[in-house]
Amino acid sequence: MKAASIQEIKLELSETSAAKLKQLCLHLAKFKKENKELLTYLLFESHDEASYINEVKAGIDEGFAELPKANNYLNKKSLRKTLRIANKHIKYMGSKQGEATILIHFCEQLKKSTIPFQKITILKNIYLQQIKKINVAISSLHEDLQYDFQQQLKDLAI
Repeated sequence: MKAASIQEIKLELSETSAAKLKQLCLHLAKFKKENKELLTYLLFESHDEASYINEVKAGIDEGFAELPKANNYLNKKSLRKTLRIANKHIKYMGSKQGEATILIHFCEQLKKSTIPFQKITILKNIYLQQIKKINVAISSLHEDLQYDFQQQLKDLAI
């Protein structure tokens, strides 16, 4: 079965009644946890992006608090899990400023941690990839915001 294009879906939704739209959203939320999380963000949290970013930062902090101390393999897996969750929330927001803020916080936490990520190639690559993503997100922002984020990014240099 071929999926309809966004344009076709938009046209069909514009012709659908409010009650039918409500029913479709609830039906969609039943099938995937991610759909339910996205609807939760859009309905309850999208109006206050700053507090949502703080919640995501708290989740990152929890992920770093639960890092295993001795095993580099488990550290890598835990970092990727934390990063995967952060990226999911970034995708929900769709904001380049929010993306830069969250990724900078992730990199700051990694740099503060006791993990010698500079010596472990895989972890260093994860860190450098996030720096690249931060630069891409920053490049699309207003000049004043770019300057502020660039100052934070200077602190993250290895």
